[in-house]
Amino acid sequence: MKHKILIIVDMQNDFVNGSLGTKEAEAIVPLVCEKIKHAQAENALVFATKDTHSKNYLETREGRFLPVEHCIRDTEGWQINGSVAEVLGNARIIEKYSFGSLILPEAIAEELKIREIAPKNAEIELVGLCTDICVISNALILKARFPETDIMVDSSCCAGVTPEKHLATLETMRSCQIEIM
Repeated sequence: MKHKILIIVDMQNDFVNGSLGTKEAEAIVPLVCEKIKHAQAENALVFATKDTHSKNYLETREGRFLPVEHCIRDTEGWQINGSVAEVLGNARIIEKYSFGSLILPEAIAEELKIREIAPKNAEIELVGLCTDICVISNALILKARFPETDIMVDSSCCAGVTPEKHLATLETMRSCQIEIM
């Protein structure tokens, strides 16, 4: 039996119903909450990422390409959605300053080492927002760091910037040997 690791990607207010929110993002909130509860019942490791920007976001490279202020540290939009936060429990929160996190795979490696679990005996599942930006970025970083670990994305617990981009990104991840559930 493989040891499960669940990654909750950027389930923050600005991505759910804030400045970059969508009805599709709002719709996955209950599914993500159930996924977290199920993972906790299985004693899985649970991590959550938080997109984190500073007040000068619009002056950054990302801000020039996506000129919508979001996830500015210490704002309401930066906070994890209330329903998700309520069930996260003792999940480890990783702030990230770009689409993908290089801290996340090292935090996972550290936990696996502490628990004496070989990466090939683990499976990593990602859910969250946005499929076509941060979910895929983190999935590919994790695939590169843990090439022999099963990496999965639950498509029913993800939403993209648009439904079309969500579907296209799922196909891209399949091509990279990330299992789409």
